[in-house]
Amino acid sequence: MSAAVQPDSRRNRKVAIMVGSIALAMLGLGYASVPLYRMFCQATGFNGTTQRATAAQAAGVKATARPITIRFDANVAPGLAWKFAPEQVTQDGRIGERKMAFFTAKNTSNRPIIGRAVFNVTPEQTGAYFHKIQCFCFNEQKLMPGQEVRMPVIYYVDPAMLQDDNAKDIGEITLSYTFLEAAGTSAAGAGAQPPAQKPAEPRAK
Repeated sequence: MSAAVQPDSRRNRKVAIMVGSIALAMLGLGYASVPLYRMFCQATGFNGTTQRATAAQAAGVKATARPITIRFDANVAPGLAWKFAPEQVTQDGRIGERKMAFFTAKNTSNRPIIGRAVFNVTPEQTGAYFHKIQCFCFNEQKLMPGQEVRMPVIYYVDPAMLQDDNAKDIGEITLSYTFLEAAGTSAAGAGAQPPAQKPAEPRAK
């Protein structure tokens, strides 16, 4: 009897191991899905996700004669006691030209708050061509009670957009930000970076 039962026992152990492995794999995929999705969006511009460029990469981009208008949109999530707005509603430039724009943020509460900016551009197909060199959205921002700051974004629109049949005729891009209160903001707020208020003006192309 015991000899007959042994193969079934081994099969049951194998099935249990397989089921456990599948469960662990699914759990791992669940944890990885958010960063993988973020990487996919950043690589493709999906859903209006903008790109990030270094100063060296930007230096190799030549401005074209093609004009482009950037419209700025600023929002705060419900419950966040901040005022947040662009200093200019629109900015005209040329595709490939580096430009700088400023936003202002003010903490209207009586406590320190750490904010985190989420962003996108519309039309969505321009996300693959909108490159930020410097941006307050790269780090969380900590504002003390009543503190008001100017926050820069330095960007350019990649001339490769002119080769894309779905994007080459677009004359205006909207860059939209929404500030959310970062998790743990009621604590010490360790790791938050103070906003850079006076970055160097980019050299004209």
